[in-house]
Order: sequence, then C-alpha cells, then structure tokens
Amino acid sequence: MMKYSMKRQFVIILISLVAGTIFLCLFLNTTLLEKYYINNKINALYEAYASINKASIAGDINSDSYDIELQKICGKYNINVLVVDNESVAIKTSIPDYEFVFKHLLNNIIIGVNQDEVIREGNNYKMQMVTDVRTQTEYIEMWGFLDTGYLFIIRSALEGIQESVDISNHFLAYVGVVAIVVSAILVVWLSNRITKPILELADISERMKHLDFNAKYHGKDRTEIAVLGNNINELSEALETTISELKTANNELLKDIQKKEQIDEMRKEFLSNVSHELKTPIALIQGYAEGLKEGVNDDADSREFYCDVIMDESAKMNIMVKKLLTLNQLEFGNEIINMERFDITALIRNYIASSEILLKQKEISVRMEEYGAIYVWGDEFKTEEVFMNFFSNAINYAQDDKIIDVRINVENQRVRVSVFNTGTPIPEGSVAHIWEKFYKVDKARTREYGGSGIGLSIVKAIMESMNQQYGVINYDNGVEFWFTLDMA
Repeated sequence: MMKYSMKRQFVIILISLVAGTIFLCLFLNTTLLEKYYINNKINALYEAYASINKASIAGDINSDSYDIELQKICGKYNINVLVVDNESVAIKTSIPDYEFVFKHLLNNIIIGVNQDEVIREGNNYKMQMVTDVRTQTEYIEMWGFLDTGYLFIIRSALEGIQESVDISNHFLAYVGVVAIVVSAILVVWLSNRITKPILELADISERMKHLDFNAKYHGKDRTEIAVLGNNINELSEALETTISELKTANNELLKDIQKKEQIDEMRKEFLSNVSHELKTPIALIQGYAEGLKEGVNDDADSREFYCDVIMDESAKMNIMVKKLLTLNQLEFGNEIINMERFDITALIRNYIASSEILLKQKEISVRMEEYGAIYVWGDEFKTEEVFMNFFSNAINYAQDDKIIDVRINVENQRVRVSVFNTGTPIPEGSVAHIWEKFYKVDKARTREYGGSGIGLSIVKAIMESMNQQYGVINYDNGVEFWFTLDMA
C-alpha cells in the first residue's frame, strides 16, 4: 500500500519540484548569467559614452558638476574612462596609469584591431574584448572619437563579472541545499496534515465496507476534506438506517414466508385429519341411512336405533367441526382474547357441579380442598374451556379407584390449577404428541366416549394465546394435567 501512498507521491513530487527548480537556476546561472552580465556591461559602456559625448558637445565636460556625474557613472558600472584632447592632453580620466592605456588607445587607432574581437561597432567607436598584457585581465573596452574630435577609451574588467557569477552560483547552491532540506521537512509535515484525514476517511470507508457504521469522521476544519468527511458520516447513517430497514423488512418477509409455509402445512394436515376423522361417522350415517331406506328392519325399535345412531354420529361431527373452527381461529390469531379479572375457584366449582350427574353415572369421586376466592387475569370463557377439556379427559380415563383430584396452588403471584385422575399413565412415547391435532393415545377408547383428538390442541392454542404455561405429569397411579394464570 505504501508503494502507491498519496503521502509518498506528494513528498516525492514536491521535493522533486524544489530540487528541479534549484538545479534549473544553477544551470541558467552557469550558462546565461555571464552573458547577461556582459550584455548589461556593454549597454553601460554605451550609456557612459553617450553621456561623455553629450557633455563634450555642450562644453560641460570640464565642469565640476560633470565630474561628479562621471564619478557616479564609473562607480555605478565599475568602469574606467579616459578622454584625450587634440593635443594628447588627458581631459577626463579615472585610470591611475592612463599613459599605458593612452598608448593602447593609440595602437588601436594607428595599427587597428582584430576584427574578430569586435563585438559592437559604430561610425566613431568600436567595442571589443581584450586581455591586458601586463595583468592578464580581460576587459570590455569601447574606444574611438567623440563628436568634438576628442579621443576616448572606456573599459571595464570582466573578472568582477565572472567572480560575481561564481559567487551567485555558490550562494544559490548553498541556498538550494537548505531550501531542499527545509522544504522536505515542510512537505513531510504538510503531507501528514493533508493525508491524515484522508487515511482516516479511507479507514472509515473500509469499515463501512464491512457494514461497521460506528466509525465517524471528527475533523473540525472547514476544508474540502472536512466536507467529504461530513458527507461520509451522513452516508454512513443513511446506509445504517437503510440496511436496518432492509433487515427488518427481510425478517418480516421470512416470517411471512414461514407463516405461509406453516399455513400450507396446517391446511394439508387439516384436510388429511378431517377427512380421516369424518370418514367413519359419515360411513356409519350413510350405512344406517341406507338400511332405513331399504327397510332392513321393519320393527319400530330397530328404526329408532338406526335413527339414534345417525343422530349420535351427526352430533359428534357437529361438535368436532365446531372445535376445529375454534382451533383454527386460535391458531391463526383471529380469536380475540378478553383479559379480565375473575374468581378461578368459583369457575372450577361451578363446572364440577354441572358435571355431578355424569360423575355419579361413572362412579367417580372428586376431591378438592376448600379454597377461598382466588382472583386471576385471563379470558374467563376460554379458561373454562381449558379446565373442561382437562376434567372431561379425567372423567373418561379415570380407572382403578376412580378418583379425580383438583388442586389450586398459589406461588410467586402465579396460580397453578391441576387435574389428576387415577388410572394408567400415558406412554412416554406419546407424551410429546398429545397436544397435536387428532392425536389419540388409545384410539379404541377415544372412539368409545366420542373423543375427536382436538381438545388438547385447543388447550395448547388457548394457553399460548394468553402467554401462559401448561403441561402433563405422569404418576405411577395416574396422570396430572395442569395450567397457570397470573394472580390478580
């Protein structure tokens, strides 16, 4: 990752720019600065010539004021001047050994110069580069005649120019090294300052890629990076909200799919069980009805028996259908649960009293302690139906001593109602299935008392709709069914 690091590229580019600029300046200084200085010197010589020529024409060349002006020109451009009149007398000079320079001027006029050394030429002057034979110093000199006929020579040493160029290059080299070091430090600091928030944003985006939306940008500046960071924060929040909504919708969709599959299974199971359970009573009704129609027995008692069987089987079918409708409404959540406060003791005693005739017929004894009023929360009608199913099963399956024991226990603000009957325990393999629709432990006995195998399924649906507990316990001498309600 460091190979393509923005920080690394940023540092390399800026340091390269600084170093390249300095090396370019050194190259330009080395190759062009001396020429530039010489060109400026040539122009300075010409300006000095023009000034002297003008003063000569005006007759001010010998004045004190012009002496001052000439000194300024010589000092400013580092030049030396010699003006000689027609009698070879020096009128103006800034050269200490002007006799040697005068001889050199006469040689130039009389003998002439190498034309290759001439760098500029006019009607009355020439400008050339020469080397002083005594000092071996290079000069740029301009010589010739003024408009008044005076001889003149103006010269400037090139050694100062070359030295200036060398000094300039050395100084630029030193400054360049310092500039590269300082710029490198500043660039590293600046790149850290710039790339740190970018790396932070990269880390945030990496965490967002893995659906971690806790990371947030906390920059306080107002730069474009801060704007980007704030936008990423908003994007993170929007993505988190959207993904949360999608997960919620997906969860609801999965529930709907599971519910649909459950409904389909329940529908198939319902049709299969109903068709199986109705097959026997319908066959009986059909058989006895055909017997009546064909006059199998002509006596009144036989016809009455046939009619009783048909009516009995029809009644059983009617009860089973009603129970199936009730169970269907409970399982699909269409049945309204009316939570109310009522006395569970009174409800149980009233139902036992209503079953007194049946209990006497089957010679069953009911035991129940004297409980006071115990108030609970629940649907009173459906609670009665739960107790009715438990109590009816106890009556139908009571054996041996034929005792039914009803108990109400209160513990931790919860009321537990249990119905125990003596008899044969439920087989262990059947305990887990007794709450299923149409499941029958003893089919022959269930058929005997007209059971449909739906009662305990209704108990299960009612108790779950009220968010209460229920169950069954096997004992050596019987079976206990129980359910709980919240105490009011």
